Amino acid sequence: MIELPQISDVISAAERIAPYVKKTPVLTCSSLNEMVEAELFFKCENFQKVGAFKFRGATNAVFSLPEADAGKGVATHSSGNHAAALALAARERGIKAYVVMPDNSPKVKKAAVAGYGAEIIYCKPTLEARESTLEKVVEKTGATFIHPYHNFNVIAGAGTAGKELVEEVDELDFVIAPIGGGGLISGTSISVTELALKAKVIGAEPEGADDAFRSLKEERIIPSENPDTVCDGLLTSLSERTFNIIKQRVDRIITVSDEATIAAMRHIWERMKIIVEPSAAITFGILLEKKVDLSGKRIGIIFSGGNVDLEKLPWNPGK
Repeated sequence: MIELPQISDVISAAERIAPYVKKTPVLTCSSLNEMVEAELFFKCENFQKVGAFKFRGATNAVFSLPEADAGKGVATHSSGNHAAALALAARERGIKAYVVMPDNSPKVKKAAVAGYGAEIIYCKPTLEARESTLEKVVEKTGATFIHPYHNFNVIAGAGTAGKELVEEVDELDFVIAPIGGGGLISGTSISVTELALKAKVIGAEPEGADDAFRSLKEERIIPSENPDTVCDGLLTSLSERTFNIIKQRVDRIITVSDEATIAAMRHIWERMKIIVEPSAAITFGILLEKKVDLSGKRIGIIFSGGNVDLEKLPWNPGK
């Protein structure tokens, strides 16, 4: 039986990571409230270090390691926010980070990971190549593999964002978070269901990568195959650990079209004057599409990150 984090683990994580992570602001926007006829509270993890919630889980995982293990470093395979988060968390603890990245990763992401001091090992852009290369790195160095979401301490760390939200905003009816591999919504759902008993948790998932929606419906993990969505942070499949938490604690998953996500992203940029990535904007996209009636409700929304390639904005697809 896989061990699942509880609220005590999220509380411990919050204490452990407090010296290193930002307590991100909760913002409101009257024009977005009027647009969807609800009262919205945006937890802005786009302002977190490395520009994403991922730093919370990576920091908790790194600082949970015993000294003997930490001394050998940490390792992961990632081309996204987790790579940068783990690299910075390792630097904060003064240990080595080894990151296996596909050789076709965007230059900006390679530069970010290198800038935080990680040793990058390049591989071919396939999951098999990433996993086999990581295996060799771990075997050679003795580093601890920190999975981006199938990791007890990563999930507990991710839950600290939801904990901060419900402690700052009373009487929420719903909290919406995006779903990729399920780390953020797993941690969020632990915090919300234990600390804000009235609130229900909703997952936002792209229509073109709806494996979590189908998994919940069929009560078994359905892997993500050939996902097609503008939300490049929401392409991965659930793990057994995140699936079990979602089954227990998430009220429902709602799929969102890319059109609604892009419209949501543009509204947020224009009305709130902040940068969020598509994988974060999808949470507001749920409210724009109105597949479920949430009008008149108090809704917490977790903006998961703000790492956007400004050369490839989704409302300028020709560029």
